[in-house]
Amino acid sequence: MTDVKRRAFRGEILHLVDDPAIADTKAHEHWSDGLLVVADGRVERCGDATALLSDTGALDIVDCRGKLIVPGFIDAHVHYPQTDVIAAYGEKLLEWLTRYTFPVERRFADAAHARDVADFFIAELLRNGTTTAAVFATVHPESVDAFFASAQAQGARMIAGKVMMDRNCPPELCDTAEGAYDDSKALIERWHGRDRLSYAVTPRFAPTSTERQLELAGRLLDEHEGLYLQSHVAESADEVNWVGQLYPWSRSYLDVYDHFGLLRERAIYAHCLHLDDTDRARMGATGAAMAFCPTSNLFLGSGLFDLDAARKHGVAVAVGTDIGGGTSFSMLRTLDEAYKVAQLLHHRLSPLGALYLATLGGARALHLDERIGNFAIGKEADFVVMDAAATPLLARRMKSTQTIEERLFALIMLGDDRCVFETYLMGERRHARDGEVAARRPSG
Repeated sequence: MTDVKRRAFRGEILHLVDDPAIADTKAHEHWSDGLLVVADGRVERCGDATALLSDTGALDIVDCRGKLIVPGFIDAHVHYPQTDVIAAYGEKLLEWLTRYTFPVERRFADAAHARDVADFFIAELLRNGTTTAAVFATVHPESVDAFFASAQAQGARMIAGKVMMDRNCPPELCDTAEGAYDDSKALIERWHGRDRLSYAVTPRFAPTSTERQLELAGRLLDEHEGLYLQSHVAESADEVNWVGQLYPWSRSYLDVYDHFGLLRERAIYAHCLHLDDTDRARMGATGAAMAFCPTSNLFLGSGLFDLDAARKHGVAVAVGTDIGGGTSFSMLRTLDEAYKVAQLLHHRLSPLGALYLATLGGARALHLDERIGNFAIGKEADFVVMDAAATPLLARRMKSTQTIEERLFALIMLGDDRCVFETYLMGERRHARDGEVAARRPSG
């Protein structure tokens, strides 16, 4: 019989058990001196350290006192091939794709280049405390193989897929409806459900897919259990107008996807800025989710995401960095901008509500909440050890805070990758800010 590997992490612990917009103060659990017990990569117990230490038996304890332990962040929309065009100057969405995105994506036919970028990308996610992401590759199957191989090597839970794009793009990035179907099917058979990896059928967006390609995307979803669908919708006004010209029979941009059976559970659509109540109600009814990408929407001047309208219609919402239109891998920086977007719309996004979007809310949107998102017993132990005094300003600001909500808000507003002290996947450390951290003293 194999011995169970058990370890405990002692420090301040915060996680969400429900949506604060619904459950208010009952939505979170917080222990100023907490203990997270991990057995074989899963949460065994979580609670007050003094109480748990009295009846857990002998434990190897990692001392994280003075730090804040939270669940790993979930990035619901990001493009790994666009890592090298982050912070590219001065264009709106459609021009940005032509000038920056398409040229860099051509290089991913080269498997060695794809793996180099994938390794950097995964390391950057972990450096920022992100442990799960829904990721776009390129049209090249090699780009998907490279990404999944890199994620598998780290033991990360990741979702990804080959971009499907058979019109309105450069010839060297243009596949065919049947070719994209065949390539996707082979990739699904190779990677979906392997270790912690899941496949997403990935039509880039309606303007770059023919009706036949969208039809075959729906067929893939029907033929294979547990697949995801990821795409973009209603990101910019010009894009919406273009879709109207390409699909004149549709009631709306979203209606194009609905027509081909692409609104369903496990479907996540980035942006969702220029939707009406009929669209939002349809997303709520079908179980499709929205990825709120504030840094990208502001950087490209696309619009403001209406979180309150999504909630009104029962749509699950996660948050995405949308690298490279997005301007930071950091979920803290992303939540900072999400708060400001809400302010501009005269709405409220509380500190706990923001953390919910990046953890349990993201897990629920991706139908992963039985596996990740908080520290419920049996869940996979993906978590981040945060240093809320990582900069002189943060350290000073924290001295005048009184509650966990105040500290969390200051961390979101002022924090970045420097605040991520360590990142763990299935209870194993995969990133340490200071390299190999010196051995900590035992606690008890």
